[in-house]
Amino acid sequence: MKRLFPAPWLSLALLLLWLVLNQSISPGNLLLGAMLGFCAPLMMRKLRPLPIRIRRPDVILRLLLVVCRDVVMSNLAVAWGVLNAGRRPARSRFIKVPLDLRDANGLAALSAICTVVPGTVWSELALDRSILLLHVFDLDDEALFIQHFKATYERPLMEIFE
Repeated sequence: MKRLFPAPWLSLALLLLWLVLNQSISPGNLLLGAMLGFCAPLMMRKLRPLPIRIRRPDVILRLLLVVCRDVVMSNLAVAWGVLNAGRRPARSRFIKVPLDLRDANGLAALSAICTVVPGTVWSELALDRSILLLHVFDLDDEALFIQHFKATYERPLMEIFE
């Protein structure tokens, strides 16, 4: 059954989306929606992410709280930096962060964290997943930032996914 329907919830969602977009439950639309729901997941099976194995679910809550705190603090810091740009320009730059995290799902979570936290932008990941190029809005000490980044985000993600 898993071979015919690799993602049954996705198949159902596609069928329902097709019907909603066409605003009709005619037999033709039901057939086309069912074909879409059946064929699309089969064709996209190779693109689906690897199955997730969470090793330490207790760390997820702690990481979520840290990210929420950092989002608030970074919002304030970026707003303050923008408001004071005339007096002290931001020291933004690209930095290379060496990574120990290799799990694809962990790296996806790390990229989402970098996107959510203001002042950081995930720019590039080396092909061997060993170095992350990160743009930081205002950076005083590169070594201290890398140490904080690895301890705050990478290490918990490694506990969760590896």
